Amino acid sequence: MADVVEALGEALGNAFQMAWEVWWALILGFALSGIVQAWVARAQMERVMGGWGLAATARATGLGAASSSCSYAAIAIARSAFQKGAGLPAVIAFMFASTNLVFELGIVLWIFLGPEFTAAEFAGGLVLILLMWAAVHLFVSRGDEERAREHASAAGTGHEHTTASAARSWRERIVSVEAWSDVAYNFRGDWQMLWKEITAGFLIAGCVALVPETVIQDVFLSDAPGAVRTVENVVLGPVIAVLSFVCSIGNVPLAAILWAGGISFAGVIAFIYADLITLPIILIYRKYYGTRFTLQLVGLMFVAMVAAALLVDLVFTAAGLVPDTRPSIDSITDRGITFNYTAVLNIVFTVAGAALLWLTVRPGAAGPLGPRGRDEGLAQISARRVARRLPN
Repeated sequence: MADVVEALGEALGNAFQMAWEVWWALILGFALSGIVQAWVARAQMERVMGGWGLAATARATGLGAASSSCSYAAIAIARSAFQKGAGLPAVIAFMFASTNLVFELGIVLWIFLGPEFTAAEFAGGLVLILLMWAAVHLFVSRGDEERAREHASAAGTGHEHTTASAARSWRERIVSVEAWSDVAYNFRGDWQMLWKEITAGFLIAGCVALVPETVIQDVFLSDAPGAVRTVENVVLGPVIAVLSFVCSIGNVPLAAILWAGGISFAGVIAFIYADLITLPIILIYRKYYGTRFTLQLVGLMFVAMVAAALLVDLVFTAAGLVPDTRPSIDSITDRGITFNYTAVLNIVFTVAGAALLWLTVRPGAAGPLGPRGRDEGLAQISARRVARRLPN
């Protein structure tokens, strides 16, 4: 019993130290995401995502990259645009960009895994979007799309972010308390949606850090020939992500532990891509689009994730950009907490985050868009409630 308590304490300590390293980055990323979500009109998103062409997909990619990293928010916003006429390739591009090309993910990736993985994630994210665009054109008919759209229109609403009026200029918004309140509500909404995933990610990573490296190396065939190991890792990586239930930023610390333990470069990238096919999210797809279309969509996503990770691995290996050395697991989990630049940044951004949260509870605050209730004041409904309402 004492050994179990000691191991649990060590796992919690590992999780806390990893969270401490990126606390400021999470607040900064969510704040930047909240600004874009609040100050870019939702109608603009829906207007530019029509059609199956590359132009619409490119515009959706840009909007997704400037959106929230919350996987649940991404699929709900995409569903909203889809039921209003957005093309399926653009909708999928928006979802992948929202979860692979956003500010906060890049910052956290850089801290935990370094610039090579950050570059691979962003480059591979674009490759993944192109592969999904091609896959939809090859394997999804317009009839399939319309049936899925009808199903989406009849389904319940998930977690949707609100946007402010386009009447104000950006200069006016910067000095407006009401405009910053809109940012604050989106900031709070992202934390409300993601805190469980982020916490679970750190806790799982803290526990995995206790697993002997030899076990991780055996699972990922570290001694196997290069091609065999790469293929096994790039398939197993997404499977582990699906079963871990952790999505978005929460899977980055676990990815760092797996990298330190022996998973290949391609396996890490594939693992990170798989945050849009975790089991809870698959259940939400089923609610939105029906069982048949969900199986088709998830199958295409899985194949595209594996293919994108392999392509990125080939390019980065040829260019000599795959890191030659791996950190030890201890170097990730046992960095210590001292008064250094990380502590200063954590203090500064904690104060900034607290100020944003205060805007949502201050006297006179009355909802996602403040007391005005203008435009699309949509309730912040947890997407997990959608999953719980699934038919048997």
